[in-house]
Amino acid sequence: MKNKPELLIPAGNLETLKTAVIYGADAVYIGGEAFSLRARADNFNTDTMRQAIDFAHSNDARVHVAVNIFAHNRDVDAAEEYLERLGELRPDALIISDPGLFSMARELCPGVDIHMSTQLSSTNYRDFLFWESLGARRVVCARELSLKEISEIRDRLEAEKTEKGLEHRMEIEAFVHGSMCISYSGRCLLSAYMTGRSANMGACTHPCRWKYALVEEKRPGEYYPVEEDERGTYIFNSKDLCMVEHIPELIEAGVDSFKIEGRMKTQLYVAAVARVYRKAIDDYFKSPELYRKNVPLYLNEIAKCTYREFTTGFYFGAPGADAHVYGANTYVKNYVYLGEILEVTGDGYAVIEQKNKFSVGDSIEIIKPDCTDVSVRVMEMRDAVTGELLENCPHPKQRLRLKLIPDTDEGSALTLIPEKYELLAMPAAETGRGF
Repeated sequence: MKNKPELLIPAGNLETLKTAVIYGADAVYIGGEAFSLRARADNFNTDTMRQAIDFAHSNDARVHVAVNIFAHNRDVDAAEEYLERLGELRPDALIISDPGLFSMARELCPGVDIHMSTQLSSTNYRDFLFWESLGARRVVCARELSLKEISEIRDRLEAEKTEKGLEHRMEIEAFVHGSMCISYSGRCLLSAYMTGRSANMGACTHPCRWKYALVEEKRPGEYYPVEEDERGTYIFNSKDLCMVEHIPELIEAGVDSFKIEGRMKTQLYVAAVARVYRKAIDDYFKSPELYRKNVPLYLNEIAKCTYREFTTGFYFGAPGADAHVYGANTYVKNYVYLGEILEVTGDGYAVIEQKNKFSVGDSIEIIKPDCTDVSVRVMEMRDAVTGELLENCPHPKQRLRLKLIPDTDEGSALTLIPEKYELLAMPAAETGRGF
């Protein structure tokens, strides 16, 4: 059987990074306050990045830092200072797009692996060999590659390693889940042109998600159909990638790292996706039969986070419009994120910081890292500071003490004590809200 792939999970802040690690990430990728393609994520300053690296390393996980903008002259001096700081912090890898930043990182961050971003559109084995010759450890595939093409790249890399007696194995990283940019390898100019915010500098406003119609200049108000329905026309709007049903094919193609998209996403998204792909990978390496048996479970559990309709992207050949373009700009929101369990007190209360409103008597779920979720009922709610009894919690970030019992038997105690970093959620259908 092939090598077990790394599971690489996104994190937009320290809180989400901890969730990613606890819920199964082998590695987490983050951005600093500048020079990453998610400028509107919370991101990490020097102090929180140090905390992130320490936390990940203490839990046997790695941290990759995205430094993947395409730099202009005005960016170079500040980028040099930033890379010097990263050299001192020593994350496990830097994700880079710009050849100039690549050369600076090689000089200023010795001993830190460099991974070449998907923004480089690496679509053939010579691309991979080129970056390897300059000292890169890994290349992130262009999202337009098929599994057949990735397999051919892996074969070429293995042949090169054998022929030249190379010490390490050039690594292949590929996106396996999350939002898909409609532009080639995500190098989009729509946002810069329409709003002045450049996707290639980390400030994308996602105009591909907007509603469009075709109108002839001299016929205002006369809309021409472009696969239009009653909701409008979303001709740039891709479905979300989901490859959880195709773990064996990805492994056989030689993918070393399974990358999840979503540095702007919530803790619940990160937890739900991380634990499902963790379980799917582990199940497959225990037994391919176990993996196949559990595919319905993976799909059910991944639906606990916000998602759009799914596609397999380009992995099985170029997709047609029906397979790739989404007919709306809405998301499926099955669960409401309620908060993170911070501690369990000696008298059995779960202490949380509340994210969305819920009430005494509600049925909620403890979202556990191993997918063995526990359905419980809220029997008592108190303000954690004042001790006041509450019927509900309408104020976000309120710290609460909850008395929970198993939903199946209101007379029994909760025997499974939640561990730190486990999350609480409830079906959105019960509240009419998404999270």
